[in-house]
Amino acid sequence: MSLALIRTQPYTDWSPEVSPETRATLRRELEQGAVLYFPDLAFRFQPGEERFLDPRYSDGKSKNINLRANDKAVRGAAGTAQDLADLYNLIHRYATSSESLIHALFPEYAGHMTRAGTSLRPSEIAGRPVSWRKDDTRLHVDSFPSNPMLGKRLLRVFHNIDREAPRVWRVGEPFGDFATRFVPKTHGMWPGQAWLMKTLHITKRERSEYDHRMLQLHDLAKADLEYQKTVPQQEFHFPPGATWIVFSDQLLHAAMRGKAMMEQTIYLDPAAIGDRTHSPEAVLSRMLGKPMLAA
Repeated sequence: MSLALIRTQPYTDWSPEVSPETRATLRRELEQGAVLYFPDLAFRFQPGEERFLDPRYSDGKSKNINLRANDKAVRGAAGTAQDLADLYNLIHRYATSSESLIHALFPEYAGHMTRAGTSLRPSEIAGRPVSWRKDDTRLHVDSFPSNPMLGKRLLRVFHNIDREAPRVWRVGEPFGDFATRFVPKTHGMWPGQAWLMKTLHITKRERSEYDHRMLQLHDLAKADLEYQKTVPQQEFHFPPGATWIVFSDQLLHAAMRGKAMMEQTIYLDPAAIGDRTHSPEAVLSRMLGKPMLAA
């Protein structure tokens, strides 16, 4: 099976003028699980910001330097007070640019978006020592053990801010095919489990069955090395200065090589999705014969 999930776009501005017809096409492709790829949509450094491509500005404990929505300071960073202030300005500017892009391409999403984390990842992916569950060089869909999404979608805007090297990704089979393979290996929660996990502060809120199944799918895919080798997949090199948008809870993806990436996560209410046929929640509900989320 040959995959062709990358959809190349011509836009070079973070607030582009896009016709209604083109917006409808982009929305449909994104919601069906494609990658919207902008090879010439560069995020510009301000003078002096290039220094933050050096991993020494990371505190060494986190895999990224990040800014939570509404925070006034970055986390995971090291440096002088001026360095930290400059990092805040850089990452906050990327957050604003990413939201402007989503508003321009998908105005229907605007009232349903919540800005989540924004990050600068200055370290090389390849060779980083991590457990298999945290190994993002293995194909996976995003799901958070301690932060249940309760059906909210994970919309992400990535940018290769490195000056020289591409960001190398693998993308895998459609979510429906992936789910057909692994959902039968998942199981539901036992009575009281969601309440207990919240009470013990294992999760930030009560986990839904949707989150429970998605987390298992994340783990099952990463643990299956034969699947990693043989699943239909496509490798793609995002060059320096490129931007791309995905639903990372739907697209099977693996980051293989590269450094100096920026990323914006947006939580999107599922009510904003135009065609939910392909969404993970809809696929799981059909397969299991019951709604995944409370009414």
